[in-house]
Amino acid sequence: MDNFNFSPSSFKNIVFFTGAGMSAESGVPTYRGRGGIWNEYKWEEYACESAFRSNPDLVLDFHELRRIEALKGKPHKGHFIINEIEDIIKNTSIITQNIDGMHQRANSKDVLELHGSLWKMRCETEGTIYEDLDNGKYSSRYCDCGNILRPDIIWFQDILKEKVVQNAISMISSCDLFVSIGTSAVVYPAAGFPRLAKDSGAFCIEINPEKTELSQIFDEVIREKASNGLALLKKQITD
Repeated sequence: MDNFNFSPSSFKNIVFFTGAGMSAESGVPTYRGRGGIWNEYKWEEYACESAFRSNPDLVLDFHELRRIEALKGKPHKGHFIINEIEDIIKNTSIITQNIDGMHQRANSKDVLELHGSLWKMRCETEGTIYEDLDNGKYSSRYCDCGNILRPDIIWFQDILKEKVVQNAISMISSCDLFVSIGTSAVVYPAAGFPRLAKDSGAFCIEINPEKTELSQIFDEVIREKASNGLALLKKQITD
């Protein structure tokens, strides 16, 4: 990464956009790619509305296992660096494609979860959301009304929640620094976020050990894993 004029006063509104590469370093299994979960399981049986309707307990067992696996991992130094940057530059937000809650476990507060959260369950009848960040096993699989709860995440064939997408667009449109970490961002609407940031005048940085389809639009590229790349970024902020 080349040096550039980066100090606490340089940017006043930062958005960190994180993907699977951010959580992989914490030991959380990825869903796609080599060794990904979808190489072992068929999403048609475990991660779509029709599967849930057909066999809800099987789907919930699968997602309970995802929770247990996520708890085996811990936030890495990159998660905590973002938290430290939040303390330096107050108007800092995180938009994540991850559903594991790792940012929250690192004490980040302003986290927008594009695809929902493993730690939230919702009642389709009442719209009630239940949250439990501490336990792998579900506290309950049923709402107080008696309806079975489904994970409050975006499954295959689901549509992202419009309010969440609009919030993401608003955050990105108003930021002056956009940092993409560990994501190839090839699926829309996420694929459009880096270009939206660029078109809105933000300085754009990509942290990824591999080149992505969007690498050419970034102002700076850091070819490092998330923790190392964020350590370099923090040094620029604090120097």
